[in-house]
Amino acid sequence: MTQTKQTTQNGTQATDRSLTLVIGGNGKTGRKVAEKLTAQGRPVRVGSRSGTPAFDWTEPTTWLPALEGVDRVYVTYYPDLSFPGAPEQVGAFAEAAVAAGARRLVLLSGRGEEAAQLSEEKLKASGADWTVVRASWFNQNFDESFFLESVLAGVIALPTADGVEAFVDTDDIADVVVAALTDDRHIGRTYELSGPRLMSLADVAAELSQATGREIAYVPVSDQAYRAELREHGLPEDLAELFTLIQDGRNAHLVHGVEEVLGRRPRDFADFAREAAATGVWDVPSA
Repeated sequence: MTQTKQTTQNGTQATDRSLTLVIGGNGKTGRKVAEKLTAQGRPVRVGSRSGTPAFDWTEPTTWLPALEGVDRVYVTYYPDLSFPGAPEQVGAFAEAAVAAGARRLVLLSGRGEEAAQLSEEKLKASGADWTVVRASWFNQNFDESFFLESVLAGVIALPTADGVEAFVDTDDIADVVVAALTDDRHIGRTYELSGPRLMSLADVAAELSQATGREIAYVPVSDQAYRAELREHGLPEDLAELFTLIQDGRNAHLVHGVEEVLGRRPRDFADFAREAAATGVWDVPSA
């Protein structure tokens, strides 16, 4: 493997042309992590079912081929770390990764998710040089799948009541993850990330209305009604439990992981909304 000198964030020189496996490398954060590493001249392997070699969380036989020659891994788990069986799979993968020579593991975890912390502990127990990055709701949930159809329809109907969340941008997450993958100072650290302000879904709808120039409304619905909608679309009802993170206020405060790692403020939702609107992703044909 060719090696060249790279400059770390603290200005010291380090030899590092390591191959990084980015699990979920086509996803919201993984895609950007892969792009940012590639822009730095660092080799990347995308870990996905369509990757070469393929990676599938439900097929452990795919893990070792994906780990061949890999030195470090960005670990994202699908569908969510709070789902049953996640800690066991994450723990087994972490042990396999360390045994294969990939000691640096950076895990994307959930802020305020007690169930996700079980997976964190399993990963730490593997003996890896670990970093945990905790985030919750992404700005990009509104322009990349998930809530995109709701924004296009002009109605965001979710079971969040008047709860607030500090929505965080995936570019900020990716920048923190890249720092954790490439700078030894982040080994053994847990970072919690948020945006710069708390927002209700009504606030989100107002920002989206401003950015798109058309009315987008937030309509609170009951948990039961939302579960029925998930069933209708063939989605797991467990997804409704994620909204507890907003409903019960556990994340109704700002945290400062972005500033701590990157030395700058996180991106505001209004900036995200304005830039996303300019791409045309929320354009609706005139009647």
